[in-house]
Amino acid sequence: MSPDEYCQQKAAQSGSSFYYSFLFLEPERRRAITALYAFCREVDDTVDECMDVSIARTKLAWWRHEVSQMVGGAPNHPVTKALQPHLLTFDLDTQYLFAIVDGMEMDLDQTRYLDFAGLRKYCWHVAGAVGVLSARIFGMTTPRTAEYAEKLGLAFQLTNIIRDVGEDARKGRIYLPVDELQQFGVKAAEILNGTYSEPFEQLMRFQAARAHALYKEALAVLPDADRRAQRPGLIMAAIYHALLNEIERDEFRVLTQRISLTPIRKLWLAWITYVRGRPAI
Repeated sequence: MSPDEYCQQKAAQSGSSFYYSFLFLEPERRRAITALYAFCREVDDTVDECMDVSIARTKLAWWRHEVSQMVGGAPNHPVTKALQPHLLTFDLDTQYLFAIVDGMEMDLDQTRYLDFAGLRKYCWHVAGAVGVLSARIFGMTTPRTAEYAEKLGLAFQLTNIIRDVGEDARKGRIYLPVDELQQFGVKAAEILNGTYSEPFEQLMRFQAARAHALYKEALAVLPDADRRAQRPGLIMAAIYHALLNEIERDEFRVLTQRISLTPIRKLWLAWITYVRGRPAI
């Protein structure tokens, strides 16, 4: 199996919404974004699938070293071998790759965030940095497109947090800011125990409103000059926004189930957004 085939398999197996946006890219950009996505999956799995914190830290340290090896032209892992040829082509600044690894390590250091400012910092590492690298691969001609990508990455991550509240709680993690739990009168124990309530639903509507606002802010700052090139990101926006709407329609029953879109619906959203050149947001 070649490095590119390894990354393709990693992306396809995940079932992620990101995979559907890759389908409409020209071959070189598709290989680059697939390799970047596979890198993110590898470092994320290092934390999620490793029960021993010390071993997880050791593995993340290995990934930092591997990024340095890749920059030096001597990658060892299939993912970094696939990504290395694209570093110069698409100006992929490795500071963002290190930032992604740092974000994954934050999950080893804390399971709560006191306020949104702290959560936003985490989201930048695990999603905003990915957004900027992705935008560069898709085609970026102005710094405003990086601003768009960071805002969109934050909106994606907040959508993930809303969707995965119950799943994260079963791992002992609550990403919803502590001060906002207190604002709505929701106790951490209720979330950890999967206890649904009216205050919890109000809290989640507050989180969803923030995510909706970020989707709109992101689209508002995307320059017209880069809109066509950034269609893969717009496809992701359409899919993630539809997921957020679905969660709202289900009244935020996220403590005991994981709400998702069917593959055929994701494919339809990808196609219609590609044709229209904009998501229905």
